[in-house]
Amino acid sequence: MIFWEKWRKKSRYREVATVCFPLVMSMAAVTVMEFTDRIFLSNYSMDAIAAALPAGIAALLVMSFFTGVAGYTSVFIAQYCGAGAYERIGSTLWQGIYFSIFSGVLAAVFSSLIALPLFTMAGHAPEVQHLERIYFKILCWGSVLHIGSHALSAFFIGRGITRAVMMINGLGMVFNIPLDYVLINGVWVFPELGITGAAIATVASWGFITLLFSLLIFTRLNQKKYLVYNLAFDSNIFTRLMRFGVPGALQISIDIFAFTFFVFMVGRIGKNELAVSNIVLSINSLAFMPAMGFSYGISTLVGQALGRGKPEEARHATWSAIHILMAYTFAIDFLFVFAPDQVLSLFISSGGTMGDYVSVMDTARNLLQIVAVYVFMDALYMSFSGVLKGAGDTNFIMWNVAIVSLFAMIFPIYIGIEIFHMGIYYAWLCVLLFVGALFIVSFLRYHQKKWQKMLVVEAEIVSVQEGR
Repeated sequence: MIFWEKWRKKSRYREVATVCFPLVMSMAAVTVMEFTDRIFLSNYSMDAIAAALPAGIAALLVMSFFTGVAGYTSVFIAQYCGAGAYERIGSTLWQGIYFSIFSGVLAAVFSSLIALPLFTMAGHAPEVQHLERIYFKILCWGSVLHIGSHALSAFFIGRGITRAVMMINGLGMVFNIPLDYVLINGVWVFPELGITGAAIATVASWGFITLLFSLLIFTRLNQKKYLVYNLAFDSNIFTRLMRFGVPGALQISIDIFAFTFFVFMVGRIGKNELAVSNIVLSINSLAFMPAMGFSYGISTLVGQALGRGKPEEARHATWSAIHILMAYTFAIDFLFVFAPDQVLSLFISSGGTMGDYVSVMDTARNLLQIVAVYVFMDALYMSFSGVLKGAGDTNFIMWNVAIVSLFAMIFPIYIGIEIFHMGIYYAWLCVLLFVGALFIVSFLRYHQKKWQKMLVVEAEIVSVQEGR
């Protein structure tokens, strides 16, 4: 009882809910866009759904580094906000925008050069390769909008005002889903474009989201308090953004690379195995994206607490967030374990009760049992890595993911599939090993407490705040 009373006084459930729930809903909106995209494509053709995830995850791999750096602007804004240095926020935002423009151009050029050799090397069926290249290139050509929206959203996330992010991504979802459907299937005046239509609809929604963020940010009121029209290049902030943001972004890129490698290797087992893994990973996004939303929220709360010079508030916020996230995770796991058919039925077309779809459903049910364990460990990993990112401990996170991905994911999957011809269940058990190792290492790093003394902003700014 005494412990409970002490925790009740220190817990920060309300603050966590205010910051994290809108981010969860925002991530849910992004997930729903991707989820419905896959549903439309799975009902359009087996080749389309087989191509969508490899191409989509390859495009995400290209963009993830850039979005990671641009999005890390939110940690700077959080610490400046916690320290009361509001006049630094506008300049910080613009450094993220400048980085986004440059990286969007770079991603478009790179994708044009790499598309042909990349998917040829993957060795998937020729008809799938063709669709993979189309989807991949269109997404990368429009990536400047996606990267830019991450930089702009940092203005709200870093200040803990996350409802705006939720509303804008929700409107993006409402804009995307019907456009997705009509461009894939050819409805009304729209042509039937299949996977090309899916990619165009996604890029259009990125543009819509970027426009809405811009309209809300660049106002007279925000200029007065945050100097959002301070367009000058600030080498000090930009250098710090690269110093802390690049390792954090590489962590995301390496993580996604490991999963990209997994997807491509599964494709070498067979087309049906690739399709079922795509379906299960799409379902898994229902749990993964909200966990990522909590991770962003935890980074914000930790950054603000450290900016105020109060690491104990960061610890209390972290465990309050973990308690809430675990409740959601257990609910998702319940569906995966006890109602897999209801979840999987979304991916069976109206005329697809026979043939290829029957052969993949039994495998998918079994894979969801593995995913149920994976989701639990991944939620904890995302929570503790969110703490470390919010403090600026990004070099550790980068090396952690790099080493674990090599020895727990990439090498075991390659050896198992290419040399010993192991099947789909072995590949997914490697995923489970990978995420479990990430969770354990990040948990141990958190308990070392080194992160409590870290900052990404100028130390003298926080010292002023502590002295107030």
